Amino acid sequence: MTKLRLNTETDALLVIDVQNDFCPGGTLAVPNGDRVVEPANRMIDAFQTVVLRQDWHPAGHLSFASSHDGKNPFELTKMSYGDQVLWPDHCVQGFHGAEFHPDLNTNAASLILRKGCKPEIDSYSAFFENDRETTTGLTGYLKQKSVKRIFLLGLASEYCVAYSALDGVSEGFETYIFKDAISALGGEQYEIMLKKQRNAGVQFITTSNIMD
Repeated sequence: MTKLRLNTETDALLVIDVQNDFCPGGTLAVPNGDRVVEPANRMIDAFQTVVLRQDWHPAGHLSFASSHDGKNPFELTKMSYGDQVLWPDHCVQGFHGAEFHPDLNTNAASLILRKGCKPEIDSYSAFFENDRETTTGLTGYLKQKSVKRIFLLGLASEYCVAYSALDGVSEGFETYIFKDAISALGGEQYEIMLKKQRNAGVQFITTSNIMD
């Protein structure tokens, strides 16, 4: 792909869930999750509008397997809004696992967007919670800043990154993912979501595609 020149007025970077619990040693560690930190920092330096998204669950969140008797992590259960993957307890408010990776440059953030705060609703997308009705306010924030293109990186690529990218397209943004700055949990879901993103028009580039 040819080089892209960033427009500081109309481009935004979304850094998705680069938190301790999603990195090696965390309770929901993404394989090689910490490899996204270095390219994330390079891209943070390149953008004027930087949104850091942060998983921020209360203890006992209903997306945790531990909140359901007899259920194990990664099983499906029915919630009021449909099927929900049950997760190990992770990114609990106020605990180390919910903090950003210590090497991530958070100083340049324009906005820290916390999600998954309601105990009864999980939230993958940066734009909507999993009921697909409750908005995070991100669309309004970006449009108020005249953002036209969004660039995503972070964890995990087939869940929070993918759902955010798909919603970015549906909300009217030209949407890019830095494929050298994401990592996946792996499995069938990765291929399913990759196909959905490509069909929706999400574009996959590398950080080297950005002009210095």
